[in-house]
Amino acid sequence: MLIDRNISLKPYNTFGLDVAADYLTHIRHPEDLKEVFTNKKFQLMKKLILGGGSNILLTRHFGGLVIKMEIAGIEVIEENDETVLVKVGAGENWHQLVLWAVENGLGGIENLSLIPGTVGAAPMQNIGAYGVEQESVFHSLEAYEVESGKSTRFYKEDCSFGYRYSAFKGPLKEKYIITHVYYRLTKHPIYNVSYGNLKATLDEMGVEELSLSDISQAVINIRQSKLPDPSEIGNAGSFFKNPVVSKEHYQSLVAAYDEVPGYEINEAEIKVPAAWLIEKASWKGYKRGEIGVHSKQPLVLVNFGKGQGQAIKMLSEEIQKSVADKFGIELETEVNII
Repeated sequence: MLIDRNISLKPYNTFGLDVAADYLTHIRHPEDLKEVFTNKKFQLMKKLILGGGSNILLTRHFGGLVIKMEIAGIEVIEENDETVLVKVGAGENWHQLVLWAVENGLGGIENLSLIPGTVGAAPMQNIGAYGVEQESVFHSLEAYEVESGKSTRFYKEDCSFGYRYSAFKGPLKEKYIITHVYYRLTKHPIYNVSYGNLKATLDEMGVEELSLSDISQAVINIRQSKLPDPSEIGNAGSFFKNPVVSKEHYQSLVAAYDEVPGYEINEAEIKVPAAWLIEKASWKGYKRGEIGVHSKQPLVLVNFGKGQGQAIKMLSEEIQKSVADKFGIELETEVNII
């Protein structure tokens, strides 16, 4: 087992923050985890599980062991006339999985194109975009139980999926490490183009007969037009979750701001875009030294080059307070702050 010492995590986080860790190891097989957790040197040491580093804000030196998940592989486990069950390594790049599915004519995750990160992180926070969440095609996952060292299978009903939530962010947090995820994709996709400006983008592309590749490309076009490329400007995508408020609260917002957008979740709740709230609170395009709020997408906090994680954290807290004071809405962070 190869262990790097006193290593910079800058290449492993999309904010591009130059924060060091005492130790780092690369996990390419589930058996590697057992070797790590039975090593006496590391048993009592603080540990951080890292996938693509696209949903994390590092605010200080990490005094422990970073476990970088790099288990690869996309394998068809079973197939029938309607669906295909696919087993995917937790270290696989999520967007590459989407492209693989599209190229093989398998539907279900095309709306989730260009979401950064690895497959292992997808069920943890139940990633979603443009009217689709990964739980809609999720079958099960395999995870390493830290205490026992055994591999455990979790099915959909075990995961308590919610909006950007799963049991692995709640009661099962830090108890299991996801090694493989199983998705059931369809050979006869039902296209979902009802959310946001997806249909308008498809019309602009001149698409007359829908296909998986068209929808995937439309999503890519939208995301690239709004979101900065982490290789050019450090960021972790959407920093805050879209808040869900009561219908009564939403109606009070409409009374004050008749243009406020909202998406009905159920009979009692409305989802309000966090980006709209942040922009109305005058944060869009804000810059403070080497950090700021993106000029096209206020949901994205950015590192222009030599920013510090602690400064980005402080900025996020100022934005939260501003939105709470103006709209009475508490924004929750989607990014994990370490």
